[in-house]
Amino acid sequence: MTRSGRALTISLNETDRAALTQLAQEFGMMWGDKPNISKLIETIARRELTIAHNNDWDSHRIQALNIAIKALIDAGKTAEAQIVTQILLDRSELTIPDRAELLKSTENLLPSWRQKIDELIYQHRPFRLTYRDAADRPFTFTVLYGEVVPIEKRQYLTCQCVESEGNNDVPGLEHNWFLRLDRIQDAIVVPMAEKWDKKGLETIPVEFHLTGGLAFAYERRKDDLEVTDLDTDRPTKRVVRKINSTFWFFREILPYGDDCVVVAPDMVVDRFSRKVRSLAAKYSIAID
Repeated sequence: MTRSGRALTISLNETDRAALTQLAQEFGMMWGDKPNISKLIETIARRELTIAHNNDWDSHRIQALNIAIKALIDAGKTAEAQIVTQILLDRSELTIPDRAELLKSTENLLPSWRQKIDELIYQHRPFRLTYRDAADRPFTFTVLYGEVVPIEKRQYLTCQCVESEGNNDVPGLEHNWFLRLDRIQDAIVVPMAEKWDKKGLETIPVEFHLTGGLAFAYERRKDDLEVTDLDTDRPTKRVVRKINSTFWFFREILPYGDDCVVVAPDMVVDRFSRKVRSLAAKYSIAID
């Protein structure tokens, strides 16, 4: 095995020899600048490398990792998806068709424009995003802060932009945009020499009161500034929360019905009131 040791001859076919050579290189078992199989075997014999079974994973574990890969890809975490993919590819349980499908699905994890967005967000670098929607309308956004987040099973680029035209949210939130990524077929992404806004999305404080069972069941959220119990005849919990979008805030509280009352600020109360009145009008319900 070595110059001073006793020689041992091993008969290997070319496939196995290539596999051992690859392992020797991966584990740094080199003779000069070339992988050395003998050094690899010697290291294994000395138990400096651990040998483990590579065919004892059940189908449930394989399926769970496949689900994890898809979730990571959807979340834009391409590097992590590739790591988990390699873990699966290193296993011998995968059939040839499964292996081919896995390789195919990860060849182009995300379009280049999406990968560029993920890269610039990771680097905290502002960028200009230009694309056309399904109706061929052009859009351009100068993104000063961005993050890809899942909202209701969809991936959104939530971003604070220089542009506010066309944004119908209340003052203080009009520079926040929520762009659904699956609706962008192609885009141009260009880095900008602006300053990344570490504060993130714009926010405003909103106060609302919860009554009935909600007063007991409510669990504090990270965006809540204050959560207190009010001294009233009916159990009532007062919540002050910073929000970054009235649209998504209203979607959350509408199912609460009359057990949730928006109290402040007036511009949010007025907007929610108009939304409720518009909804009631569709059912010909009179509101005093």
